[in-house]
Amino acid sequence: MGKMSVNLCGIELDNPVIPASGTFGFGYEFADIYDINCLGTFSFKGTTKDPRFGNPTPRIAECTAGMINAVGLQNPGVEKVISTELPKLAKCFDKKVMANVSGFSVEDYAYTCEKLDKIDQVGWLEVNVSCPNVHGGGMSFGTSPEAAAEVTRAVKAVTTKPVILKLSPNVTDIVAIAKACEEAGADGISLINTLLGMRIDLKTKKPVIANKMGGFSGPAIFPLAVRMVYQVANAVKVPVIGMGGVSTAEDVIEMMLAGATAVEVGAANLVNPYACKDIIDNLPKVMEKYRIDNLSDIIGGAN
Repeated sequence: MGKMSVNLCGIELDNPVIPASGTFGFGYEFADIYDINCLGTFSFKGTTKDPRFGNPTPRIAECTAGMINAVGLQNPGVEKVISTELPKLAKCFDKKVMANVSGFSVEDYAYTCEKLDKIDQVGWLEVNVSCPNVHGGGMSFGTSPEAAAEVTRAVKAVTTKPVILKLSPNVTDIVAIAKACEEAGADGISLINTLLGMRIDLKTKKPVIANKMGGFSGPAIFPLAVRMVYQVANAVKVPVIGMGGVSTAEDVIEMMLAGATAVEVGAANLVNPYACKDIIDNLPKVMEKYRIDNLSDIIGGAN
């Protein structure tokens, strides 16, 4: 069997498959149906300084080859995550976990990251400057190189663990933003978050989602995600985590050839809760088919 392990910012992963934030809860929910220790790691539910109830319902709309969501970062807040959610996770997951952090000010990001940086369970901080469904937050930081760099510097000043900036595709030049984050000290880049999408109900003649617009994800966005991962991986020296419409082991290989060190799986988990396990189980067979002995060797192989 080929070697599936990869090194992400100095931490070894058994394989490159990572459930994406917002699609895997705090992990223990999935531990009821399979042993989640088979994962490389996972990125837990987006966490903010204060508790958030999220956006009004309806929050989800189906569409061809994907879905739109406007959940609005519903979470119990960082203090509760540390005191309640992470101890539950520790009972069923013995690897380092990726903490996903959002904020509405630079100070918010720094506060939440500083708190999570002190938790031994946390291996990486994935800083989301790209969530398109919260008014006045995430997306505004992720659409400007200067603002993204400001968040990066603030978080790096109060943390010791690898900081990975999660970027938005809803921009003109994603490479400029990635490079700004790298220059500000980011240890990695994670992309892409959801595209901004919308559906209209023909019967009511109104938007399907109460928020009107939301994050479009699923297989339909995969080619665009591969393109952006390829562009960013060729422009920065830090590791890139690729995501966006990934649903098969073949997709993982393609993302890695584009330059991804690890690959996150998002919407597929909401369609099939075994999606990540199935991908990991299928990887050896796909590696054999394409004569890949070591996954680390193919990173950026499409150049």
